Amino acid sequence: MRGWLAFGAIVAVASLVGAQPAADVRTLARDARVRTALETAKSGEPRTIDDQIRFCEVPAPPFKEAARGELLRRAFEEVGLQNVRVDRTGNVLGDRPGAAARPRVVLAAHLDTVFPEETPVKVTRQGALLKGPGIGDNCRGLAVLVATARALGQAGVRTPGTVTFVANVGEEGLGDLRGVKALFAETLKGQVDRFVSIDNAGILISTIGVGSHRYRVTFSGPGGHSFAQFGMPNPANALGRAVARIADIQVPGQPFTTFNVGRIGGGTSVNAIPAEAWMEVDIRSSGAAELAALDAKIQQAVESAARDENSRWRRPGVITVTRALVGDRPASATADSASIVQTARAVARELGLQAGSGESSSDSNLPMSLGVPAITIGAGGWSTDAHSVTEQFDTTDAWKGTQNAVLLVVALAR
Repeated sequence: MRGWLAFGAIVAVASLVGAQPAADVRTLARDARVRTALETAKSGEPRTIDDQIRFCEVPAPPFKEAARGELLRRAFEEVGLQNVRVDRTGNVLGDRPGAAARPRVVLAAHLDTVFPEETPVKVTRQGALLKGPGIGDNCRGLAVLVATARALGQAGVRTPGTVTFVANVGEEGLGDLRGVKALFAETLKGQVDRFVSIDNAGILISTIGVGSHRYRVTFSGPGGHSFAQFGMPNPANALGRAVARIADIQVPGQPFTTFNVGRIGGGTSVNAIPAEAWMEVDIRSSGAAELAALDAKIQQAVESAARDENSRWRRPGVITVTRALVGDRPASATADSASIVQTARAVARELGLQAGSGESSSDSNLPMSLGVPAITIGAGGWSTDAHSVTEQFDTTDAWKGTQNAVLLVVALAR
């Protein structure tokens, strides 16, 4: 039947659930329609790059991904996905039904960037090099998401299980994984058997989800005139004390544990004692215990900074501090022995790719924490200066990332 893997191939795939992943993948890679899909992924790379640029030139700042989402909704329809819809959080979904509804594999890439709305997003091209904010993270992921669906459709591949393609919101910054949180709590609750996130460039398999806590810390006081009220405890001074204490915290190198004061604000004038000063703090670790320990040290630094500022001016209790948790990503992991990991490695080997391993903070953190088999993969090519307006993407042999996604999806949807 046109549009399906040969019936015998479906039966063979279904019977290989308990077999070695390498043997399974080798069998799939030799199927005529799968080979055609892999060839289409390579020959279609110019169109994939065009999509990458096209998607990137539509701004998608945090919490304002709708315009780019609409672009992906239309792209999903154009490549023949079924039941294309936008959920109430803004995630764009489209299905490639299999012979059965389960297993359901979700292949996802995030829509949002870290850049504010006013950031120029024009992409320039010099030979193999693309330059533009978000061109690698995650416009490449979105382009490969669409290219994977296109290659499977054009080759007439249909899998035993269903594949749902998702362009999700809220991965970056204060988005706090709101897209995938909604996906697992509402839109596809209880329906996801395997989850793969395509994020940024390269050929990699990330099985460790780096956890993070993000706080908005606000120091408050009465404020006043800088001359007339000199001696009044100053929220900005308290914030400065806190930043200095945080900067001196010692963190373990293994697991890699980090902190960052990313934004600071407050005050109304150079000659006014501010009534408020705030900062946003990011702390990360792949170890849950280490993350909790660092969190406790951050809280201690903040509290002692407020006390010391009050003590300096002998005005106890004048400066107060509040903390709002604005980001909470679970530290989580998928075991190296898990079938999804072994299959991903077998896919890379079959395609002759050197797939690096690593840690990442991505949409996969959430399903990992729920016990759903999940990994993050790169989208091919090579990217530099991520999260910077000088971000660049090298398109050399980037099609290998699309081939990797195509074969992985087919291997997992069984």
